[in-house]
Amino acid sequence: MAGTFTALLFHVVFSTKDRQPLISEIWSDDLYAYMGGIARSEGGSLRCAGGIEDHVHLLLECKASMPLSTVVGRIKAQSSKWVNENGKASARFDWQRGYSAFSVSAAHATRVRRYIASQREHHAVASFRDELVAFLDDHGVEFEDRFLLG
Repeated sequence: MAGTFTALLFHVVFSTKDRQPLISEIWSDDLYAYMGGIARSEGGSLRCAGGIEDHVHLLLECKASMPLSTVVGRIKAQSSKWVNENGKASARFDWQRGYSAFSVSAAHATRVRRYIASQREHHAVASFRDELVAFLDDHGVEFEDRFLLG
């Protein structure tokens, strides 16, 4: 729509199904590049991606006309298909059913990038569950514990 200007940045987090440690450092950069291609095909941009064996973090820019749930759903579906078709993982690869997403202002994008880039170091001292609960609490998101890691 003419005259519409947006800067919609999201910090998106999701895990492998049942938290299986299937994402290898050997091919994770290829996975992130593939996810970036999916984001571009949806009119968005993957500003950065990172994670460890059982989950990923994305700094994702979306256009206003495309719902975040649609973009994330396509990224998850197409990337898991890519992993399986290319025999990347040691077992059947699937993502968890849901995801978490948090809005990011342009002023904080650099800080989020640094955080995403330091996932390996971060998880040497903090569990994914603790990380996710902290994000949810910091953003005032109510949640049921039983849905956290599924």
